Amino acid sequence: MKNSEIIGLSKEELVAKIAEEKENLVKLKFAHTISAIENPSRITNVRKDIARLATELTKRNAESAMETK
Repeated sequence: MKNSEIIGLSKEELVAKIAEEKENLVKLKFAHTISAIENPSRITNVRKDIARLATELTKRNAESAMETK
């Protein structure tokens, strides 16, 4: 997922996407544990996407906290 796509999401969409990606990560890890998945780097990519999404959410929460002061 590109940063430009992430920036275009609303806060609610960010939270939903994080939950969706975390669920996807659990499924990938489980599938990899049972039998090796074709491309194990997908696990790394999903983890990075989750981190990007969480970073953007944290950034927006900090901005909104600064605006309320």
